[in-house]
Amino acid sequence: MFAFETFFSHEHQPVWLNPPTLIMLGVVLGLLMIANLVVVILKRQPEGNINAAMLRRFDLRLRAWWMMCVILIAGFLLRYMGTVLLFWAVSFWALREFVTMTPTRRGDHRALFWVFFIFTPLQYVLVGLGREFYGLYSIMIPVYGSLFIPARIAMSGDHKRFLERSAKISVGLLICVYALSYAPALLDLELRTWKPAPKSGSLSTEQETETPVTPAEIDDLQEAPTSGGMVQQRPWTGSNAGLLFYLVVIVQLSDVFQYIWGKLLGHRVIAPEINASRTWEGFVGGVATTTIFGTLLWWATPFRLWEAACMSLIIAIMAFAGGMTLSAVKRDRGVADTGTLVQGHAGVLDRIDSICFAAPVFFHLTRYFFSEI
Repeated sequence: MFAFETFFSHEHQPVWLNPPTLIMLGVVLGLLMIANLVVVILKRQPEGNINAAMLRRFDLRLRAWWMMCVILIAGFLLRYMGTVLLFWAVSFWALREFVTMTPTRRGDHRALFWVFFIFTPLQYVLVGLGREFYGLYSIMIPVYGSLFIPARIAMSGDHKRFLERSAKISVGLLICVYALSYAPALLDLELRTWKPAPKSGSLSTEQETETPVTPAEIDDLQEAPTSGGMVQQRPWTGSNAGLLFYLVVIVQLSDVFQYIWGKLLGHRVIAPEINASRTWEGFVGGVATTTIFGTLLWWATPFRLWEAACMSLIIAIMAFAGGMTLSAVKRDRGVADTGTLVQGHAGVLDRIDSICFAAPVFFHLTRYFFSEI
C-alpha cells in the first residue's frame, strides 16, 4: 500500500526542477530557436546557393527534436508519475512499430497480447513504484519475459520459423520496453556525490522552504575529510529530472555531432551494408565532441569533471551502438524507416534507438557509483 501511495504522491524527489536543470533546459530551447531562425534565413536564399536536400533533412530533424523536447517538458511538468506514463506510451508505440516492421504469424498473437498488455505496463508500474522494486523490474523481462514468450508461442502449435519469431518478439520487448524504462527509473535514484558541499547557511531557498534541515543534516552536507584527506560522498541535493534531461541531451548531441563530422570528414564507412552514412571519422569526431560538451555540463549532474567526461563518453558510444543496431534491423527487413509519425523523418523507434541503448548502461553506472544501494 505504501508503494502505491508513493507512486501517486509525486514525492520521490523533493527538488524536481532546480536552477541548473532550468538553465540547461533554457539553453536547449534557445539553441533550437536559433536553429529555426537559421533554417528560415537559409530557405530565403536563392536556389543553388545551398544544398536543398540537406536543408530539408535538417529542418525535418529539427522538428523531431522540438517534438521530443516538448513531450519531455510536458512529462517533467507532470512530475514523476507523468514522466513514467510518458515513457510507457513511447515504449508502447515503439514496440508497435518494431512488431509491424517484422511480420508475425497467427500463432504469435496471444504471445503479443501478453507482451503489449501485461509485460509492458507491468514493467512501468514496477518502475513507478520506485527503487524498492528494482530487484523485480531489473529481471522481469530478461528472465520471465524471455522464458514466457517462446513457451507461449510453442503452445500455439505453429513451429514454422519458431526461433526467428521468438527471438524477434523478445528483442523488441527488450529494446523498446525494458531498456527504455531505465530512463524514467533515473528519477527515483537516491544519489550521492563527491563534489564539495555547500557551507552552513548556503542551502538554496527551494531546499529551505520545501524540506526543513536540522543542524545535524547541515553538518552532513559539508565536506567531511577522511583520515587520508579525501572528501567523502554526501547526499546529492540536485534534480534527478535534470539528470534524465542530461542523458537525453547528450544522446541527441552525439547523433548530431556524428552526422556533422561524417559529412565534413567522413570517408571510411564502418559497415556499408548496414548504414552507408556512418563513418569512422564521424564516429570518432562525434564521440570526442560529445564528450567535451558532456563534460562542460557537469554542474547539472552529481558528477565531477572527469566523471562527467567518462559518462558522456559512454553515452555517446552506446548511442552509436543503438543507431547501428536498428539500422541492421531495418536493412534485414528491407525498410527505410520504422514508422511515419514524424512527417518525412521516420518513426518513434528511429528517434529513441540511441536512448534505448544508452539509458540502461547510464542508469546502472550511476546507480553503482553514485547511489546508496
